[in-house]
Parts: sequence; structure tokens; C-alpha cells
Amino acid sequence: MGMAQKRSWTLEECVLYAEENNLSIAQFELDYETALIANSDAIGALLPSFNTSISSSGNTGLALDPTTNTLVTSTIFSASGNVGSGITLFDGLRNIHRINRAKLSSLASEYRLENLKDDIRLAVANSYLQVLSGKESTKVAQAQLEVSMKDLERTRALSASGVVPQGDVLEIEATVAAQEQQLVIAQNNVIIARIALAQLLQITDYVNFDIAEEDFLLPNSRILDQSPKDIFEKALTFRNDIKLSRTNVDIANKDLQISKGARYPTLNGFFNYNTRYSDQNINPFTGDLVAFKDQLWINDGVSYGVSVNIPVFNGFSVKNNIKRSKINLMRTELQFAQDKLTLESNINQAYADVNGTLKSFEAAQKTLEARKLAFQYTKERFDVGLLDAFNFSQAQSRVDNAQASLISAKYNYIFRLKVLEFYFGIPLAIN
Repeated sequence: MGMAQKRSWTLEECVLYAEENNLSIAQFELDYETALIANSDAIGALLPSFNTSISSSGNTGLALDPTTNTLVTSTIFSASGNVGSGITLFDGLRNIHRINRAKLSSLASEYRLENLKDDIRLAVANSYLQVLSGKESTKVAQAQLEVSMKDLERTRALSASGVVPQGDVLEIEATVAAQEQQLVIAQNNVIIARIALAQLLQITDYVNFDIAEEDFLLPNSRILDQSPKDIFEKALTFRNDIKLSRTNVDIANKDLQISKGARYPTLNGFFNYNTRYSDQNINPFTGDLVAFKDQLWINDGVSYGVSVNIPVFNGFSVKNNIKRSKINLMRTELQFAQDKLTLESNINQAYADVNGTLKSFEAAQKTLEARKLAFQYTKERFDVGLLDAFNFSQAQSRVDNAQASLISAKYNYIFRLKVLEFYFGIPLAIN
């Protein structure tokens, strides 16, 4: 989908847009609608059937007169009509179980759809944070380049006065060139990250797509006050993947009940009304053709009754279907247990990731502070000619690397924190 003009998107806007326009979500929504139709089919199977038919025919030569049931040699035109209804009175409760199964299937489709949305929300958040990280890295690279440009101007002036050697100028020029390259790389990374986010949103106007310019501070979260067990217990109550897995077990149970129902007799009721007309139906007293309307009343009839189908032997099909259903039930139960174990493992991993990335961020902060202090000392020595340009550039490079590490650690921590909060049921949001 294209965009007509420049627009800056917040994370919440990106998530909502992805939910409304992502092609995978659209496909899963169609699956959900199909499940609702299957639910309607199951309900309809409980209702009586009602059908009507009308036929007419002409015969020349030897033919059976439908009104007298005698063979005549003539040209006969005849017509007949039929209205019939049938209903399943008992089928081992299979239709009832099919209705319940269809309801569970539609519920499973809904959970599957919501689970996909959860995955896309996290993917959008991660991609959004990649753009943010790239933008912040670009700002840092731009600021560093501006500082180095001023150092270059000052060093050129000192060199022209004979205070510092020409080699120092060349060293600073090399530093500036390297920082210009880093700035270009950072800008390209932003473009690539922005395109990746736009593609996730199904947006093709990459030029006019951008995220909002905001200052994103570290979230003030209390999620680490919760234990992994507490987060896991709460996740079991609302996570769509767990609901889906549990519903699949219920569906397998219904399939087993349906297959067992095939062992019972099936009882059907029926009712039919029919009538007919023939142009050979002559009134024996008057010799005139009996009127069409009168023939419909004279020749009508009804039939009704019940039929019973008792399964005796069907080549082990019923027995084998029951066995297959039992195996499938056990398989879904094992999958449900595995899904819970996977969720618990993911939560513990996410909890450890948050603690680890927080410590990494704090360490990166301390490293940057130390590098800045060291650089300030180095700069003072360089300014009075006690340090050459090479060592000055090395100190600047260490500050640059520390700032880049801090930015990476910051957004890595934010994303890991959002993942853990998401497991606890906290909606995705930044700030």
C-alpha cells in the first residue's frame, strides 16, 4: 500500500497498521471466516431437510399412464410434484458433537489469528527499535564528526603557525574521513531498517515513510519484580498460543466422541407428499378430461415413517477410526504439554536476557563515562602539545566505539524488556 505524503509513525500506529494490512493476517482472517461457515454447517445438520420437485414429460406410442398404471398406445402428457422432508432423530450424538467441534474449531482459528498478531506485534516492535537505534547512532556520528572538524581546523591553524607538525594535520584528516564513512554507514543502516519496517507494514512508499522523532528513554518497568514463575503462571491464562494448544486438545476429544458415535444405530424420520396429472385421465361418467386442479387432489398421497441403520461390520473402519482418534488425542495432549514447557523456557530465557542486557547496558554506560574522562584528559594533553595526533585519534576512536556499544545495548535492553512485559500481558509501548 502506498502513501501520499510524508508521515512520521509512532510504534502504536505501526502495530495497528500491521494488524490491519499484513497479508498473513488477512489470510488467517479468511481461515477464521471459513471456520464460522463450518460451524453453520454443523448446526444445519441438526435441522430437518425440506425439498420439493416438479417434473413433466410427454410420451408417444406405448406408454404407462401414471394415473391408471395401465399401458396405452397414445400420446401422453403427464406431470408430477413432490414435497419431502427428512430428519436425523439419532446418530449416536455425532451431530451434537460436530456442532461443539465446529465451535471449538472457530475458537481455535480465532486464537491462531491472535497468536499471529502477537508475533507480528513483536516483529514490528523489534524493527521499529532497529530504526530508532540507527537514528540515534546517526546523530552520535554526526556530532562526533562536527567535533572532529573543529579539531581539524584548529590543528591546521596550529600547523600553519609551526606549533604542531603537518603529520598531526594528516592524522586528524584521516580521523575525519573515517568518521564521514561511519556517518554514511549509519545513514544507510537507517534507510535499510526503515525499508524493512515498511515492508513489514506492507508499505511500498519507502521515501515518504519514517518513524516519529522522539526521545526514547529507558522504560521505567517493574517487571523484574515478578519471578519467572509468576510471569509463566499469568501467561498461561491469556497467551493465545496456549489457548490454541488447549483448544486443539478439546477438538481431538470431540473427534474421539464423533468416531465412537459411529458404533450406534442411526434413526431417521421422513415424510413425503406427492401428486400427479395426466392428459389421459378421463372422467368415466362424462367422458371429459378431469380438470388439472381436480387431478391434483384426486391423485395426491403421503408417505411417512422411520428407518434404522444398525452398524454390524464395516471392515474394522469404525474400530480403526476410534483408534486413530485416540492416538490423535494423545498427540495433541503431548503437544499441549510441550507448548507449556516451551513457553516456560522462553519466559525464563527472556527473564535472563533482560537481566543480562540491563547489566550490559550499565557496563556500557560506565565504559562510556570512563572513555569520555580519558578522552578529556587526552585532549588537554593534545591541546598543549604533549600528545601526538595518532594517540589523540585513538582516544577519540575509543569514545566512538563506547558510544556505539551503549546505543546497541540500550535498544537491545528495551526490546528484551518489551518481550518479557509482553509475556506478562503488558501491551507494547515505548516510554
